[in-house]
Order: sequence, then C-alpha cells, then structure tokens
Amino acid sequence: MEVVTADLSVGDLPEAAVRLADLVAFYVPMHTATRLAVPLATRIKAQNPDAHICFYGLYAPMNEAYLRSTGVHTILGGEFEAGLVSLCNRLQASGAADLPQTEPLISLDRQRFLVPDRRNLPPLSGYARLRMGNGSPKTVGYTEASRGCKHLCRHCPVVPVYQGRFRIVQQHVVLEDIRRQVASGAEHITFGDPDFFNGIGHAIPLVLELHREFPDLTYDVTIKVEHLLKHADHLPTLRETGCAIVTTAVESIDNDMLALLDKGHTRTDFIRLVRLFREHDLSLNPTFIPFTPWTTLEGYAGLLALLRDLDLIEHVAPVQLAIRLLVPEGSRLLQRPEVRTLLGPFDPEYLSYRWDHPDPRVDRLHRDITRIVTRGQAKNAVRREIFGRIWAHANTALDRPFPPFDPAVVASPATVPYLTEPWYC
Repeated sequence: MEVVTADLSVGDLPEAAVRLADLVAFYVPMHTATRLAVPLATRIKAQNPDAHICFYGLYAPMNEAYLRSTGVHTILGGEFEAGLVSLCNRLQASGAADLPQTEPLISLDRQRFLVPDRRNLPPLSGYARLRMGNGSPKTVGYTEASRGCKHLCRHCPVVPVYQGRFRIVQQHVVLEDIRRQVASGAEHITFGDPDFFNGIGHAIPLVLELHREFPDLTYDVTIKVEHLLKHADHLPTLRETGCAIVTTAVESIDNDMLALLDKGHTRTDFIRLVRLFREHDLSLNPTFIPFTPWTTLEGYAGLLALLRDLDLIEHVAPVQLAIRLLVPEGSRLLQRPEVRTLLGPFDPEYLSYRWDHPDPRVDRLHRDITRIVTRGQAKNAVRREIFGRIWAHANTALDRPFPPFDPAVVASPATVPYLTEPWYC
C-alpha cells in the first residue's frame, strides 16, 4: 500500500497521485480547513470518479450531513486512526470504491499511539516561525500531548465530538515525535492540545523531561484561564522549562457573555491572570470572540480600552479583534433559547448558523474592522499600527469624543514573542 502525503496549506495538490488514488482522505481539524477541503474534494471526484473520499478530524462528524451531500463516502471523528486503518484494509480487500461506511462516525477509544511519520511533509522552514525579541526567528514544529477536553464550553467545536472527555498521547510517543522534528530543524514546538492542563499529571512531567533532553528548545501551549489560575503553582515550571507563549481563550470581558459561553472565568479572573503572568515573566496570548449577537459598540470599545490599559496590544494578534462567533452543528449554544431566537438557518457551505446583529451598526463595524486588519496585514503593518486604526474607527462609530491612541504606551514588540501565523479557527 503506497501513501502520498500532502499539506495543501503550504503546497499544491499532487495531481498525478490523485488521478491514481483508490482513497483520498482529507484531515479537517478546523473550520477553515473544512471549507477549503470541500471544493478540492469535488474537484478530485471529477478527476478520479472511482476514488473513495474520506474526511477525518474534528470538523468531519460535525458536518456529516453536508459532507455526505457532496459525495464524501466515509467520515471519521475523535480518535480516528483505527478507523482509517480499517477503511484502507477494506478498500484493499474489496477493490470497490463505493463501500458503505462501517467504521464508527466518532470513536473515543483509548489508543496506543504510533510516532507520526512526517517524512513526506514539506520542510519545517515552510511553516510558521517564532519571533522572540530581536534575534533570528525560530523554526517551529508541532505535536499533540492530548486530544479532546474535559470542559463543556458552549461555543467550542471540541465539545460536540468529545463530550467532555479527553485522551492522552503516551509520553514516549510525544518525545520521539519531537526528537525527530528537532533533528529536522525544529527550535520551538507548538503543542496543539485544546487544553494542555487537562491532564496536569501528564503535562508537567512531559515538559520537565522535554527540557532535560532539549534545554534550549522553547515551546508554546494553549490553556484555559480557569486552569491557569487553578494550577498557578505550575507557572514557574512553564517558564523554567522554556514555555515562550501561553495561548488562552478569553473570548470576552463581559461577564454575562462569559456565563452564556460557560467559560468558567470572569473579567476579574482575566485581569488577575495578566498580572500573574507579569509576576512570573510569562507571555500571555489572549484570544477573543469580540463579535457576537450580544456585542455592543460600547462593549467593543471597552475591550480595546482594557487591552490598552493592561498593556496587551502587542500580545493580541489583530485578527483576534475581528473574529465573529461561529455556531456549528451540535454546538451547546443551540440549547439556549436566547441563542436560537437570534439565529438564522444553518448555512452548510459556511459550516455555521447565520446570524445578523440586532444593531446593524455592529455588523458594519465588524466588516470595517475585518477590512482594517486585512489591509494592515497585507502591508506588513505592526500590531500597534493596526490597533491604532481599529481604536480610531471603533471610537468614531460611537460618535463621541475619545482620547487618541498613543503608541508610546505600548510595550516594545521586541519584548513580546509571537508566532508568525496567528492562532484562530
């Protein structure tokens, strides 16, 4: 059995391999990946009508009905590896392309993982870099120490699949995966876990061993505000083992909105966490969903003011100030009547329920902020420049006097580490 691997985020579709393939499988861990993969799958079916099409990953089972309507044969979610092996074996044994799916749509079985084989992927130099201070950017690798999440945040796409459960990847597998990437040039590792502290007893021994073996290697992780505060005694361990950035999904600074999302933290918790990170000399990368059906112009301007007051402007990727709430199929937000009344029909191509804000000025502001961010990034504007334009535009929308933005009050970008490819869905 021959396998051809391609990463279409940085490379081209391997046309020759596609025309000969018995199975074409798309990995769709995120919303954007799924939207990009669907037209490619349609194109492949036209080139090779006999190919069996499979979508696997977090966003595959959430969009089962739509994907099947486009001609996808097999859909695998959760712990998908065993399902992929089963599918390959069945196709090889039968020789038929249109086999009905017998593998579970979602599997949460515990697995003994194998070390990922990344040899046929593009070189790490073609991916994101880590910028730290004035030094040369670092080459970044990627791994996972766990999957799923034991929390049930209402908007999170992990929840409809994992339903509050998570699965660890065995430590020796994670370490060997990192060793191979270091041998290929990785100087920094991104841990892709939805929440690195879901299994604190797994995470801390892992980074201690990682630092012992690779004392100069840095890494970044994603951890809930709630977990960072609960396990604050481990923050020094993160710093001492080379953690360069901690991404945390703050989402909102409005307590009512945080309660609706069931985030498990408050505005005060977020402010306390920022101060705690400064005390421990750790870099926080907060992410947000600033545009929701409940956003107000005043609330958006208030978010900008808080980021300014907390000296977080260089810590927040500009795209985070333009994110609009997605409500996918299976979202726990759909259980709330105050949400259902504001939603339009489900748009399968958008992979979300559509909604319009009751105040048209907020939707207009979202379009304007998106345009400012897109243009600023196209011109390689720095974060403080883009923020300044957003600040002026958002406050002008309120039609009131406002203080001008002073970039001199912003922390020097040389002191804030960041990945050149910002995190978002």
